[in-house]
Amino acid sequence: MRDAVKEAVATAWSQEWGRVVAAVIRQTGDWDLAEECAQDAFERALERWPRDGVPRRPGAWLTTTARNRALDRLRRAANESVKLREAARLAPEPPPTGPQDEPSRDDALPDDRLRLIFTCCHPALPLPAQVALTLRTLTGLGTAEIARAFLVPEGTMAQRLTRAKNKIKNAGIPFRVPPPELLPERTAAVLAILYLLFNAGYAPGAAGPDQRRVTAEAIRLARLLAALLPEEPEPAGLLALMLLHDARHAARTDADGDLVPLEEQDRGRWDRRRIAEGTAVLEAALTSRRPGPYQVQAAIAACHAEAADAAGTDWPQIALLYGELARMSPGPVVELNRAVAVAMADGPRAGLRLVEAVADGGELAGYHLLPATRADLLRRLDRPREAAAAYREALGLAPTEAERRYLARRLADLPAG
Repeated sequence: MRDAVKEAVATAWSQEWGRVVAAVIRQTGDWDLAEECAQDAFERALERWPRDGVPRRPGAWLTTTARNRALDRLRRAANESVKLREAARLAPEPPPTGPQDEPSRDDALPDDRLRLIFTCCHPALPLPAQVALTLRTLTGLGTAEIARAFLVPEGTMAQRLTRAKNKIKNAGIPFRVPPPELLPERTAAVLAILYLLFNAGYAPGAAGPDQRRVTAEAIRLARLLAALLPEEPEPAGLLALMLLHDARHAARTDADGDLVPLEEQDRGRWDRRRIAEGTAVLEAALTSRRPGPYQVQAAIAACHAEAADAAGTDWPQIALLYGELARMSPGPVVELNRAVAVAMADGPRAGLRLVEAVADGGELAGYHLLPATRADLLRRLDRPREAAAAYREALGLAPTEAERRYLARRLADLPAG
């Protein structure tokens, strides 16, 4: 019985933490109090549920408990008239008594979590703070876990969180979904944050448990956002993109932890259920006939996922999709990726011309994938001396040990010349 309760609490933590915190923030405006009272509610669940049974609606039980705990805390601290008014503003609720507790109408609505996502990603907050606050408040990840995932000291991450909460309080940032005229721009910012979170765990060499948990939480948040904004196709596009990329995770490294390029991966290790879900999500998003960058990137990922082997990849279609992506979101990284697709579709010489044009622009100076891509195309053109120079340049710029090992192997495999 106790093991079943522990499992129920763990499941509730994963599914309900953000909802509970958001509900208390909405009513108190105090982020720290909301997190503390949410924590108290989960601790009380561990005490009460073995005796009373797991509630039929665990999220409602936890939300009611946390809100009542916040009310008690405010009342005890209400030595000033402002605190008294805050306490009076909160309608008291009967304490939860067991498995029959049901949510109020307000608790059943997802808007609090949607408000929380947009508040965490408010443009007044610096990007690192948006990332940290999103993970902390919406997923319940601890400060130490977030710090390890982003390779910064725990004290640094704690300072980011504190500054972000203070900024929200002192600047009077509203806890709300933006008005309609600001929603498209702000939604794009939220999607960018979630994709950044995903890539923090999916990047080459990011194989630790904290990074993988960040990736899982990014997918969960993308799933949540897509459900909360069903009329917007881009959240679904991002979810599809994450699912299709994550489906290849197990095949991206070998037993020694070394990187395995896409064309050499064992496709039998790809997660076919993930691919099927990602493809279905993408197809549903495309029915809106409002394509966006995330939908196009997901379509590219689907082209890879649907190919039976590397030789069967539809590179002409991928090149066309990258051309469309360049039109929607122009930038040198997109152009570099398009160059790779053109090289696969039309030959390495055609791709190299595009890579040289990107290099001439100068915007990717210091970006290791530029010389790495150039090196690979020179290798395919049987120009080993130039390829070796490009591989050495990429080696000096590569940010992770896994990528450096991969580039060193490629360099060592070149014929003498």
